[in-house]
Amino acid sequence: MDTSTAPLQRWLTGPRFSALPMQSADNPAPKLSFEFFPPRTEALEQQLWACIERLAPLVPRFVSVTYGAGGTTQARTHATVARIARETKLVPAAHLTCIGATRDEVNEVARSYWDAGVRHIVALRGDPAPGEKYEPHPGGYHYASDLVAGLKGVADFEISVAAYPEIHPAASSPMADLENLKRKLDAGATRAITQYFFDTTTYLRFLDLCLAAGIKAPIVPGIMPVSNFAQAVKFSDMCGASVPAWMGRLFEGTENDPETRRMIGMVVAAEQVRLLQANGVDEFHFYTLNRPDLTYAIAHVLGVRAAF
Repeated sequence: MDTSTAPLQRWLTGPRFSALPMQSADNPAPKLSFEFFPPRTEALEQQLWACIERLAPLVPRFVSVTYGAGGTTQARTHATVARIARETKLVPAAHLTCIGATRDEVNEVARSYWDAGVRHIVALRGDPAPGEKYEPHPGGYHYASDLVAGLKGVADFEISVAAYPEIHPAASSPMADLENLKRKLDAGATRAITQYFFDTTTYLRFLDLCLAAGIKAPIVPGIMPVSNFAQAVKFSDMCGASVPAWMGRLFEGTENDPETRRMIGMVVAAEQVRLLQANGVDEFHFYTLNRPDLTYAIAHVLGVRAAF
């Protein structure tokens, strides 16, 4: 495997764009999926649907819609997912958490998704509200592995779960985190989608650990295009993702130059995907932040073309 410590190393030190070869039969366009978050206002709802309309022609394998901390956006998530199922040709995947709810309440939400035509769930334990500690609901599913098993009892959902190449912030150890992932997959999940990362070797080493642990399900890398570096650093601090020093140097001096930041962000993400493709990875999940243009441009560079 390629163990370069920086996705842009070849771009920085060698012939420009040598790491971005043209598409060919030997280097096919990757399979993509996209993540959105539910709108909190009418203006943000318009922004979300503009994003969906922009990215839909790329025909992603599915699109997911997130939950807020503590399940705070449940109603908006359900409304958004139901509308995607009703009004588009996209395959929606609804985030569903078990935090702060009984099993019956969670199962009822799952049944409502099934009735709305939603067949794919992203099953998560869920994060507590800021400043609070996670406490399982006494009458609920305690962990994501319990939720996965419970959902399989509700209906024949396709289920994705989360994976953490840099370890979940609440995990007691890397091995405990890996064992938790295996429990979720063994309970019936179809695939795992990783937290975003910027150092490609982080994912490749994690993939080796998963294989050594007997995990055979797909581990889909999560990719977050960055256009606001300061915001990405702040968010990464909260979720436990590391930001390499080389990335900071690339964005240095662009604080008042959003167009240059977008161009850098596109190159970073496209090169990251290319390097992963060179290591045999062919499916990627993009965290769009409801901003479609950067994701669309990256997909185009990778050889993905609009189908309609």
